Amino acid sequence: MNTEEMLRLKGIHLAPYMQLATALIGKTREGGGNMFRHQFDTMSILIDYGYIDSVLLKASLVHDVLEDIPEFNHNLLMTIDYESSDVYRLVLEVTRNHNEKKSDFLTRIFKKGSANAKVLKVADRISNMISLGFVNNPEFVERYTKETVDYVFPIAEQIDMLMLKELQSLVESRRKYSEVFAKKP
Repeated sequence: MNTEEMLRLKGIHLAPYMQLATALIGKTREGGGNMFRHQFDTMSILIDYGYIDSVLLKASLVHDVLEDIPEFNHNLLMTIDYESSDVYRLVLEVTRNHNEKKSDFLTRIFKKGSANAKVLKVADRISNMISLGFVNNPEFVERYTKETVDYVFPIAEQIDMLMLKELQSLVESRRKYSEVFAKKP
């Protein structure tokens, strides 16, 4: 990371978004781990790939709040800082509607999502795929990896070939693990 990027990161105030993310403490994930830590993992992946846009990083910390806490008061998010409304819009873009099938949701992001929504969704999926290494349900692993190949690979191809390569590697390793686990008596 160069000096200019470090200075840009220095000016981003993430603490209020971190505080909102604490609403996810204790929420478990089907793919393993908990939702609070997943928000930080997603942000770390973005930074690792050089994404330091302040709205994107702030949204990464709260990207699952609206979806996973139905009673969440969105006004708390809307009043944090001068970028709150942009963060809220981005979070809405990557939030699955309750009546929306997962395939339709991912297709919507692929076809209509902003560049930031696509980057955030791919970073989110990388985090999910890493956690998937701790899941002992081969059917779930296969379903999730197939969904990744069918719907998230095309999004990654649009935005970042290095992120796509990581997803491809994760899919391959998760499928190998799942095959080995399925063969155990």
